[in-house]
Amino acid sequence: MHPQLLSCPLPKPFLQLNDRPKHLLYQQRSSCLSSRTYKGPISAEKQGWDLGRFLKTLYFFNEPPSPAKILEFIIEKLSGPSPKESAKKMETSGFILVVGATGGVGRRVVNNLMKKGLPVRALVRNEEKARRMLGPDIELIVGDITKESTLAPEYFKGVRKVINAASVIIGPKEGDTPDRAKYSQGVKFFEPEIKGASPEMVEFIGMKILINAVKESVGLRSGKLLFGFEDQSSKEHSWGALDDVVMGGVSESTFQIDRTGGESGKPTGLFKGIVSTANNGGFTSIRTKNFSKPEDLSAYDGLELRLKGDGRRYKLIVRTSTDWDTVGYTASFDTIGGQWQSIRLPFSSLRPVFRARTISDAPPFDPSNVVSLQLMFSKFEYDGKLNPTFVEGPFELPVSSVRAYIKDPITPRFVHVSSAGVTRPDRPGIDLSKQPPAVRLNKELGFVLTFKLKGEDLIRESGIPYTIVRPCALTEEPAGADLVFDQGDNITGKISREEIARICIAALESPYACDKTFEVKSVVPFSEPFTVDPENPPPEKDYDIYFKTLKDGITGKESLEQSAIAV
Repeated sequence: MHPQLLSCPLPKPFLQLNDRPKHLLYQQRSSCLSSRTYKGPISAEKQGWDLGRFLKTLYFFNEPPSPAKILEFIIEKLSGPSPKESAKKMETSGFILVVGATGGVGRRVVNNLMKKGLPVRALVRNEEKARRMLGPDIELIVGDITKESTLAPEYFKGVRKVINAASVIIGPKEGDTPDRAKYSQGVKFFEPEIKGASPEMVEFIGMKILINAVKESVGLRSGKLLFGFEDQSSKEHSWGALDDVVMGGVSESTFQIDRTGGESGKPTGLFKGIVSTANNGGFTSIRTKNFSKPEDLSAYDGLELRLKGDGRRYKLIVRTSTDWDTVGYTASFDTIGGQWQSIRLPFSSLRPVFRARTISDAPPFDPSNVVSLQLMFSKFEYDGKLNPTFVEGPFELPVSSVRAYIKDPITPRFVHVSSAGVTRPDRPGIDLSKQPPAVRLNKELGFVLTFKLKGEDLIRESGIPYTIVRPCALTEEPAGADLVFDQGDNITGKISREEIARICIAALESPYACDKTFEVKSVVPFSEPFTVDPENPPPEKDYDIYFKTLKDGITGKESLEQSAIAV
């Protein structure tokens, strides 16, 4: 065995099994590796095999294979090549959740989604009413956004996008017909009052509950951190060396946290070691213990590594099984020497591999059940091919983070129907007599617009890619009129519920609508009804024409902030 390897004792963490305390850092071993200097080639001749390190490696991962598999490892080592086969593609599509699905806008959203053949679920409070309005085929989640206990996150597994049309109920004081005919005419035609839960409960607290329930399913713009260090958060795992000692080799690696070795002196993980081809070996790797709870990454498109390259090719292996010796979904990546870089590995690029052989009949990669990660430096690629950058000897790869990412261009994952006028009740100098009833009666209606604005802020601060649509007065008129999109919360007018439903659906697929807040109305004045000829309806709009005119960061709150500064 190489004298430098003989001189380095095994780390104590390998001796700590099952649920006993474990150290994340292999300090004893890593200091040994870092202090020695590699000189010349490592001999590929037959060398003594460290059975003790092999067994301790197995026990570190809690679930070693059976004695029969241990014997198979020892005898087989690396089996011969097998024909290369393409990995199966995986499906990442999911449901669109419609919240407030029995309301005037919500039910139209559901109907339009179903006509398009898109997978849809509806969040409703009353199952009987929902079945009557939406039909027997739609999948329902029965719950109430104002009651956290009814919105357990597991109910939303598989939900990838949300259209939220839930709103506080405003109706005539004198009552309404069963189908809410008076309400449908608009609040300007009756004396309004709040029916049911308060604006604070629905528009603010309910929004907070809803965001918490769906955030894990729909994903965050910044991605999901699996390992690493950031300005305000960090996530560490217990990593263990999994080297070619399991195949009879003598290569050795470790993983440690360097608290000042990252970019700008920040912490980073460090995968380092010495690799040798002795005893038909030729790989080193580090692997996490199985996560205590599988990571659901189905809202994302791949994994991004932030690392400092050394010009070599490495592998990332992702496992979806808790078994110790099983298929790993694998992607190779090249690095640039001496340079910090971000490497994105799409889930679609992962191939099912077992002992460097592609497994053609393996199930597709399941991003909803990620249980461990592994980094590898190996002589071997796949199916008999060799790593063209492989060199025996010492290596080190700083890795500051591993995160799941949403691919570009990012499109909205949460579309919310709010209301024009939400910033106006507190705007100085505004002529309330020229404003819609909801603005004039904001206080009498439980500060409905104030809490709608607070709910919007929760969305903007959530990290979820969003669109906030602020319709002017809603009508039962058909869609098809020419539209005005505006920002800054200044316009008044009317727009049909059907048009808003179509805008919401279009926004889900448009990167131009992402992280935008806007108001919308038709060009038809209140005094003129808008009708269409059913035999000759207007063509469907390309809403991207409107979305492309929108700008970031304009909400109408700017005028409130400026007035506060002036005071």
